[in-house]
Amino acid sequence: MIFDIGLLIVGIILVLVASELFTNGIETLGHRLNVSKNFTGSVLAAVGTALPETLIPIIAVIFFSGNKGQDIGVGAILGAPFMLSTLAFPLIGITVLIGYLLKKRSIVLNAETTGLRRDLTFFLFAYSVALFVVPFESHSVRIITALFLLILYVVYVFQTLKGESEDMEATEHLFFAPKNPHPPMFIILSQVIVSLVLMVVGAHTFVHGVESVSLLIGLDPLIFSLLIAPIATELPEKINSITWVWKGKDTLAVGNVAGAMVFQSTIPVSFGIVFTDWNITGLALVSGIFAIVSAFLVLTLSYIDRKYFAYGFSLGILFFIGYVFLVLNDNISKF
Repeated sequence: MIFDIGLLIVGIILVLVASELFTNGIETLGHRLNVSKNFTGSVLAAVGTALPETLIPIIAVIFFSGNKGQDIGVGAILGAPFMLSTLAFPLIGITVLIGYLLKKRSIVLNAETTGLRRDLTFFLFAYSVALFVVPFESHSVRIITALFLLILYVVYVFQTLKGESEDMEATEHLFFAPKNPHPPMFIILSQVIVSLVLMVVGAHTFVHGVESVSLLIGLDPLIFSLLIAPIATELPEKINSITWVWKGKDTLAVGNVAGAMVFQSTIPVSFGIVFTDWNITGLALVSGIFAIVSAFLVLTLSYIDRKYFAYGFSLGILFFIGYVFLVLNDNISKF
């Protein structure tokens, strides 16, 4: 038990260190490429943190035969948007509220609403198509739908690139070159890559520790697979966004989560539509519906006064709590 708890602590520390390296590196990269805050957060940061966990469903479907690989793959694909919408977004709002109560920052969430609305609109459209429009009986139409989602993400990237947004400011220093105000690109990329590797190692160490502890205390594996593991795999986005919010860089924080939602609703989903049965029912469908409703709530509240923005972001936690209750209730009813 002590060793497993130690793994939890080590995993968290690695993710925290990696997140600090990553946010610092990605800010420097965005400034060097002369792209906007919105593009840096919604595309560069979002894709960087989403790529490692995207490998999970691909590996599961390829290397696990039968229903096991299908279940793990589909669960991982659906778990990411759900956790981002109902846990990562609320953590941003809660961090703002805590910072305000501690008099560390303003209650106003100064995220660029144009980029947020664009991200959420793309997410709601793509994820709704994936959950409700894909005809299970026609494989050719499913392939066309998958290609459509891939094209949709390319369109989203171009829209984000040319959209209006503030320019990135220069970071105080790059951790890998603290005395060089203009570090070469290969050093910037090296820091970003190292931070991503540390994130993957830290998240997997954390998952392994949580899994071991949960089994030791008698927690059902189903609860772990549906709830605990997805929380851990989305840890990088959560920690990155909290770090940025705490530093007052709200556009980067919000863009990291919202952009990851667009990525997760198009790239991994297109893989799932083609290479799995993609028969979304039961609690899996509920998680998708909750993700859509939570995101739609944030989109709606983005048109209200900014001083209420943080409260709107925080409301999504209710969907997460409700889903936990449904999973626990379903698990108990089977015994």
